[in-house]
Amino acid sequence: MIEFVEVDESTPYIRQLEEETGPVVLINTFTVPEGRTEEFLALWRRDAAYFTGQPGFISTQMHRGVGGSRVLVNVAVWQSAAHLAAAHAKPGFRAAGEGYPEGCTVSPHLYEKVAVDGICVD
Repeated sequence: MIEFVEVDESTPYIRQLEEETGPVVLINTFTVPEGRTEEFLALWRRDAAYFTGQPGFISTQMHRGVGGSRVLVNVAVWQSAAHLAAAHAKPGFRAAGEGYPEGCTVSPHLYEKVAVDGICVD
């Protein structure tokens, strides 16, 4: 089972899912035990297949740290926090997190796009 680690204890992920929002970006940071990345990615593909079929899903990309890093980051875009919360509430989500190598951690957090001084780069 994958271990859940909060990014910001003052704003737990579960509470973020309750927010009324427009589009959100889920940044999900994973730490994977050495030598288990391919096994992890196979399981992540299984879970990604579930999420990509859910209402409100827009896109996802997985990124791997360079130089032998054991950190991977999933960046997923959803129409709203409510859409992501609904996907979490379905029975198909229960399988997510199962089968991952011992020692894997996950740290999900939701973000909204902001413009700084009128600049918003896509």
